[in-house]
Amino acid sequence: MKITPDWFDRDPCVIAPDLLGKVLRHKVGGHWLCARIIEIEAYLLEEKGSHASLGWTPKRNALFMPPGTIYMYYARGGDSFNLSCRGEGNAVLIKSGILWPWPVPDPAMLQHMQQLNPVNGRLRPPETLCSGQTLFCQSLDLKVPEWDQRTFQPGRLELLDMSEPPPEVLQTTRLGISPGRDEHLPFRFIDAGFVRYCTKNPLTQRSNPPPVRHYAIEG
Repeated sequence: MKITPDWFDRDPCVIAPDLLGKVLRHKVGGHWLCARIIEIEAYLLEEKGSHASLGWTPKRNALFMPPGTIYMYYARGGDSFNLSCRGEGNAVLIKSGILWPWPVPDPAMLQHMQQLNPVNGRLRPPETLCSGQTLFCQSLDLKVPEWDQRTFQPGRLELLDMSEPPPEVLQTTRLGISPGRDEHLPFRFIDAGFVRYCTKNPLTQRSNPPPVRHYAIEG
């Protein structure tokens, strides 16, 4: 089932765990590049960790557009993919994914994604192709100029509900939030079954490990 923009007309802290297990796919050169979402963060207008808290600018315009609008920006030299939610300034950020289908992805798709996202001149291992917000975008060939302030397009960029939701979710604090900017908020959600492939595994952090809540998806 294809997910439409109106699905995002909800609180981002509700949408974020609901996005775990959904599949984002982008058609490039006649081939679908697909990744299952395994890690996501929520952001609210009123908290200091969000871009929107700094106010409207033309570059942040997507955050103030209708739910389901794509907001892309550059982070550490790479692209990042967000979606606006209910309430101006509210959004979710896709942090990482895993190739879909997994563990046996389509060979042609895998080859294309590895060519898009090499590491030190070599092929990146399949399990880490999307392990980070910029790696996710690079492997799916999602670029700021092409998709910022746009919405999903059938046949080109689609979000699908085509896999089972994770039986267990980890909830913890977000990454990269500066001290004093609401870094304590537990707005990061991870599919527990794929936690070893997320941006930073909160279960194995030895230095200042964050609090982690485990819970099951109901229904």
